[in-house]
Amino acid sequence: MDLYHLLGGMAAGLAGGFTSGLLGVSPGGGLVVFSILLLGAEQHVAQGISLVAQIPPTSVSGIRRYWESGSRSPLRWLVLLTVGFLAGGIAGALAASFVSSSVLRWAYVSYLIVLDALLILRGRKAKAEREPAITRDPHWAALLTIGSFAGLSSGFLGIGGGLATVVGLSAVLGVPQHQAQMISLVLSLVPTTIPPAWIYWSNGWLASWPTLAAVIFGLVVGTDIGARAANRIDRSALHVTMIFFVSLMAIYMAFKAL
Repeated sequence: MDLYHLLGGMAAGLAGGFTSGLLGVSPGGGLVVFSILLLGAEQHVAQGISLVAQIPPTSVSGIRRYWESGSRSPLRWLVLLTVGFLAGGIAGALAASFVSSSVLRWAYVSYLIVLDALLILRGRKAKAEREPAITRDPHWAALLTIGSFAGLSSGFLGIGGGLATVVGLSAVLGVPQHQAQMISLVLSLVPTTIPPAWIYWSNGWLASWPTLAAVIFGLVVGTDIGARAANRIDRSALHVTMIFFVSLMAIYMAFKAL
């Protein structure tokens, strides 16, 4: 194991953690991209790194920052989202083992484009009005569906499912941005990526353990820094930042796929 991979792993963890804390999403989406960019990892390996790195509770510091700002997460929502996530994660990881890296890259790009479109549409809808804290309780089927989709995207694309969770809660159910981000980070405390991570590990799609340790260390530090920054940014600015980040990832992954 050379110094390049250790520093690259730490940098990937820091970048993924910062975007996770700032945008209130699991770090998987950023980790896949940064593992390819900084470590030169193959698509399946980058997704394996992402899933394994998300098993430890690296989001604790980020959750604390959101909690201090007043964001809360109803237990019923968390249970339903988690149940859906576990089922979707296993199905997604099994499906990923049957497709090529090229297919995964284009699936990743398509996934990001759909999320971007939902974010933009949600932004236009709420542009002229102040977004209040949600007062209605979402139907159990809606929460289960969002959890399942997030889990499916996590297992198939090697991400944490946080982007899908935040977009599903905020753009589809109308949950305020900061609250949706808090819920996403709390969900990441539950080791829901263990089943898909094991499937990737059994196929040999992982980096070395020192590299993984460096990524996890970077995640812990980066998440805290990102969450501190998020609490100093208003809702509309966070919304625009998320659209920009998702668009940038989509462009980069499209370039890699080409």
